[in-house]
Amino acid sequence: MSFLDCSCISHSQVQPMDIEERYEDTSHQFLSCDGSEYTLQGPAGGDDITGLSPEPAHYQLLNELGKGFNNLSQVSMARHIPTGQLVAVKQTNLDECTEEELLQLMNEVLLSRLFRHSNLLTSRLVFCSSCQLWVLTPLMAYGSADALLTFFPDGMSESLIAYLLHGVLKALDYLHRMGYVHRGVKASHILLSEEGRVYLSGLHSVYSMMRDGKRMRAVFDMPHHSPALLPWLSPELLRQDLHGYGVKSDIYSLGIVACELVSGRVPFQDMPPTQMLLQKLRGSHCCLLDVAPFPLGELGGLKVSRSGVDSGIGESVATGSLMHSATAPPTDRPQSPGPKNHSATLHSLVQLCLQQQPERRPSASELLSHAFFKQVKRHTRDSFLSLMYPAVPLSCPEDRPVSSPPGPTCPTPPSATAEPPEAEWDFSD
Repeated sequence: MSFLDCSCISHSQVQPMDIEERYEDTSHQFLSCDGSEYTLQGPAGGDDITGLSPEPAHYQLLNELGKGFNNLSQVSMARHIPTGQLVAVKQTNLDECTEEELLQLMNEVLLSRLFRHSNLLTSRLVFCSSCQLWVLTPLMAYGSADALLTFFPDGMSESLIAYLLHGVLKALDYLHRMGYVHRGVKASHILLSEEGRVYLSGLHSVYSMMRDGKRMRAVFDMPHHSPALLPWLSPELLRQDLHGYGVKSDIYSLGIVACELVSGRVPFQDMPPTQMLLQKLRGSHCCLLDVAPFPLGELGGLKVSRSGVDSGIGESVATGSLMHSATAPPTDRPQSPGPKNHSATLHSLVQLCLQQQPERRPSASELLSHAFFKQVKRHTRDSFLSLMYPAVPLSCPEDRPVSSPPGPTCPTPPSATAEPPEAEWDFSD
């Protein structure tokens, strides 16, 4: 029995046919599932969890990494007891999900069964225990790029930025060739494993551009979690007119992420939604400044985030997930970045991505050959990991686990008004 047939969600009738119609051209062949779990073939090395068992009793939950999915999901570091391998476990109480939320979960699971790429973080092992959906992924020991910015309050080095964005572009190139637009590219969806592999997460916002066996030139659907994504969304997506938007919308989001990683703060984020929308539709865009420190709250004529937290508009998103040393910088990022001189190739990359007209932006495939990414080929993965200092990867805590393997009953989900822990990981929003 699959989790979609679980008796604890009998109050909400989810029709698989709706999903099949949405992805009929590419993923209908993956809809049949006779077992209560499935595994996907993952990369070799420490990121491979395909051999782990789908038994809740085989996992020891060690500590909470964060919350997600409207506070219905809890993400924890866990140890697979038979092998000792560390993984990330996302538990969602299906009894508390609305029909629309169940549909979103269904979408993400189906897409995880469809996609096979070394830079996409998919659900490698999914099973249902009582009223809880368990989704297992490799542990991203370095957390998200957003969390890493706590160690680089004035922005990351260009070499590290190139390494992260290159991995994201490879994932986007794959998605776009498959006929999907991601619609959720931001720093908190860029994850880094202990081995240094870059992953793009956030598949719940992915949308198919295929209809009746043909690829559409544009789509018109607004992402469900759009309030949290507004700073990263493209002008054409926000405009919601008859022209629609396409895969080049992701390229604009990549440009915003580049600015985010360079400066340590999210462009547009402190603006009210209406003002942000007007600024983007009028053609205002971010630019990199090669100047001395500038007045607080201004970046190229646009307000920037004072806190630097990757929270978007109207929805709190967790950050942190890295082990902080005694000398680590404070969690809050400084209010004013220091002077920087950026390379001409980085300026060129940002300018190309943030073109107002989507047809003027290069494709993900074209950007992979951009001069800014030549430095990626000149270095090894270990040399890029050395740029992460003083950030260190998550390790197994020595203290007692936060919980034992679950019993037959479903725990009550955390309150939406509860204060989140200090060190959280934005796993899915």
